[in-house]
Amino acid sequence: MDGSRRRAGTLLGTVGIALAAAGPVMLLRGRSGRKEIRAELAAQKITFPDRGLPAELAAYVGRGVETGPEAHAYAQFIKRNLAHATGGRTYAEITAELHAAGGDDETLAKLRQTAFMGQSLRASLMSAYQAWHLTTLVTGLGAALTGLGAALVVTADALAPRSPNQS
Repeated sequence: MDGSRRRAGTLLGTVGIALAAAGPVMLLRGRSGRKEIRAELAAQKITFPDRGLPAELAAYVGRGVETGPEAHAYAQFIKRNLAHATGGRTYAEITAELHAAGGDDETLAKLRQTAFMGQSLRASLMSAYQAWHLTTLVTGLGAALTGLGAALVVTADALAPRSPNQS
């Protein structure tokens, strides 16, 4: 029984050390990822307009887009404006209309360009928002792994055989 207890302690200690080492790496990666997202969004210099925002976005008036939630809010703003500009049609639908019209309808061509640009910017902002969530997940997992690793190391220590002279 003592041999299996020693092996279990060694296994728990090894796994605990590995997790306790991996956790802080994940914490740092999550933090640096979040910092990079903030820097990239700030570099775009996107600012919510001072007026014309829907009521649900009123809290963002005049603010710059520098966080995932702000990127999501601005993407929603673009979605609403794009739907208004295109009559609710997507780039693909407008392209199909343009091709059906023979490809030389200037109004549809301009509308297609507007839809393309709006949908592209919106997709980019949604990617930043998703990356923001991933950094939250990585940071949370890093904290959990650090705690679990420490707990396993303590458990392994408790399972370690003691000589009769040790307390």
